[in-house]
Amino acid sequence: MSEPNPPVAGEAHTIELGDLSGLRDGDVTTCSAGALDIMVCRYAGTLYAIEDRCSHAETTLSDGLLTGPNIACPLHGASFDVRDGHHLGPPAYTGVRTFPVTEADGVTTVSLTPPKPAEPDPGAPPMRFRTR
Repeated sequence: MSEPNPPVAGEAHTIELGDLSGLRDGDVTTCSAGALDIMVCRYAGTLYAIEDRCSHAETTLSDGLLTGPNIACPLHGASFDVRDGHHLGPPAYTGVRTFPVTEADGVTTVSLTPPKPAEPDPGAPPMRFRTR
């Protein structure tokens, strides 16, 4: 694994992790890009990469328990889905960033430019909030 430079805003940046074909379902590994720590894990045969920092308590998620697609923070138990980074309830109220992973010819790469959020559907009805 080479030591990457920190990503530049708006610029695609990848980290080459080498051959992770030996990483089995439920296994976790980590890498760093400057100040950004990333957790890579395999679930159902697919590799996923998420920011290795709990959005609730700034704790390292890779020290937590991976159960199915969910990683639980070892400090307070906040859980996140490794497939899309969303939080699964309190104590976390926000998700964590995810990053695209590619496996080809024995080389695994992580793209540090997360996909853009989906544009709202112009045909969708307006959002209404219920207070009670």
